[in-house]
Amino acid sequence: MDRTFKAISLVLSYPTRELQQAMPEIGAVLASDSRLTAAARRDLRPLVEALGTQDIYDLEEQYVLLFDRSRTLSLNLFEHVHGESRDRGQAMVSLVEMYREAGFDPVSSELPDHLPVLLEFLSTRPYAEGQDTLADAAHILEALSERLARRDSPYAAVFAALLQLSGVKADKEAVAELLEQPEVDPNDLEALDEIWEESEVRFGPDPNAGCPQVRDMLARMDEPKSDTAARAPGVAAE
Repeated sequence: MDRTFKAISLVLSYPTRELQQAMPEIGAVLASDSRLTAAARRDLRPLVEALGTQDIYDLEEQYVLLFDRSRTLSLNLFEHVHGESRDRGQAMVSLVEMYREAGFDPVSSELPDHLPVLLEFLSTRPYAEGQDTLADAAHILEALSERLARRDSPYAAVFAALLQLSGVKADKEAVAELLEQPEVDPNDLEALDEIWEESEVRFGPDPNAGCPQVRDMLARMDEPKSDTAARAPGVAAE
């Protein structure tokens, strides 16, 4: 198992008391990974410390305001590819099938394209495969990191670390396209309703570009399938 992918999956999961108790071990994993630069490991410390020591209710509120009330900060990756279109459902069916073919059976209520679920899956795969997948999502990771940095959120360091693990630089034009999407105050419920009622939104570069392995994976995600998707599981601390 790639312990760093597993650790980041947990860090990006909804905060719980169990997660707080595991933060010393999770922090040790992240601090010891030489694939990350010393600066990247140092930048992760504030989030690790906050998750381990802050009031759990404050952590839960911060998490919801960031990731559950903003389409532009969504941890559901297909949100940034397919918006709310029918293609997204077909892609998730294919993603679930890919998980099952690899013997991965996550157990949570999160959608299969939820980043912590994907990272949990990648932690069970060869590192090169994980790198390719992250490289394909590099523009999303970069945009999320920049948006979170604007909010002075320590979560920004997580996406910067994932981008570093991908081994590539994000496409500037694709990142700029993502960053053009308007930010919405998470406390403005009327504005949030308007955003979620919008028609399909497409982000990022052409899925026919990039690494062939990931290109094939994305093509499989878009193929019509006859069976239905099961509820996708998520990540539990070991």
